[in-house]
Amino acid sequence: MDTVSAESYQCVRYFCTTGSGLEPFLVDEVKRKLLAVDVEFISGRVFFTTGAAMESIIHLKSAERLFLLLHRSPPIRAPVNQAKAASVVQQSVVGDSEVWKGALGTWSRLRARLTGAKTTRKRKREEGQDEEEEEDKHTETQPSHPRDTQSGVSEPQTDSEQPRTTFRVSCRSSGVVAKRFSPQDLSRLIGSAITKQLNWRAHLKEPDLEVNVYLSDDHCVVGILLSSHPLAKRSYIKHTGLRSTVAWAMTSVSNTKEGAVIIDPMCGVGTILLEAAQECPNACFFGLDSDVGQLQKAAENVEYAQLTGRVQLLQASAMGIPLPSGSVDVVICDVPFGRKFSCGSSMATALPDIVKEMERVLCVGGSLVLLLSLQLSTLLKKKIVKDALPCPATTAAPSPASDTLLSSETNAGVTHTHGENAQLSDGLTLRPFCSLHTHSIHKVSLGNTDAVIHTYTKTHGH
Repeated sequence: MDTVSAESYQCVRYFCTTGSGLEPFLVDEVKRKLLAVDVEFISGRVFFTTGAAMESIIHLKSAERLFLLLHRSPPIRAPVNQAKAASVVQQSVVGDSEVWKGALGTWSRLRARLTGAKTTRKRKREEGQDEEEEEDKHTETQPSHPRDTQSGVSEPQTDSEQPRTTFRVSCRSSGVVAKRFSPQDLSRLIGSAITKQLNWRAHLKEPDLEVNVYLSDDHCVVGILLSSHPLAKRSYIKHTGLRSTVAWAMTSVSNTKEGAVIIDPMCGVGTILLEAAQECPNACFFGLDSDVGQLQKAAENVEYAQLTGRVQLLQASAMGIPLPSGSVDVVICDVPFGRKFSCGSSMATALPDIVKEMERVLCVGGSLVLLLSLQLSTLLKKKIVKDALPCPATTAAPSPASDTLLSSETNAGVTHTHGENAQLSDGLTLRPFCSLHTHSIHKVSLGNTDAVIHTYTKTHGH
């Protein structure tokens, strides 16, 4: 069992929630940015130990929420008898009251640090521009534990003066436990046990702390929420579009380097560009979209994020990108999932021509990152033929594991102004997708639906 001690606040055991499929991204991020150790993950949760400053932890880009890990144990094996099962659930979740008391002290110190980190961030923003009212919207004022001072040191109090800690319980469950108890039943059972064993007082509206419980057939995870302000909610984005965690994940696999030229040919409100610009302050960004309304919101986002001059926006179609061939280092795009595209044909029909145009402007060695629906992902993968046909005028031989993108579809009424199709000896026409080779494929959750991140590298020109 993983536990946290009141004396271990210099090196603390945390966990973060994240979207399904983003766990590997968060694992890499905590190792790289926080030098975290003992990093493990289950579906939707990543556990890690670090002594990093709270300022660094709250800037994790692929995390949704941050918790202090109270304990992680094997799944609950509840007996058939309902009353006995309820008792087992209470004992398994609450367990040793001394562990909770120690965790409360650690939580109090971390909350004080968190409040200090947010105050520092607010002060820096105010020094940069006079936006106090806007900052108040995005900087959370964290309530301290009633016994805590700003330094996190408890003031001595008599038993009669000592206020009771208030709390609420948030439960998620699956499997056998979920069939036996509803989330409301579990919250009530666990809350009752906490009140009895710890003398804390339940308070649903404005508690001092929130206890998070996750029960499944494989895990029992209990933590205390450190910040009710989601890490995934960006202070530099005014109009939200694609999930910021997914947008950041796309930039993290794009191999973006300083000084690079990055374009998003279907930028929408510009979420991907904003995430990429945060990671690469010296890169050059172009956002294209055929929708004037989307471009207006993108322009407002760029201004709000103080990126005017670094991110250029242009009304244009992804079917005819107004840039020279081989002039772009990274093409990164959330391909619309709708059935109709601006050219009048379906996205499934238009996708090969869109990818062809993206490939044209990409330089050799550049990266193409696409977020596709499951349907479009399947369509794209079906066009990949491993080691099937030779590529004309190749400068780099494909590896045995490389994938070649082959399209046999018609032009679907679209007029092409860039590039020539390569003629094969048997009379077939091969579109110049053979320079794109698969680097990685990641399935991720967008909440109500799933999507797939495809990453390609352009290995040679035509």
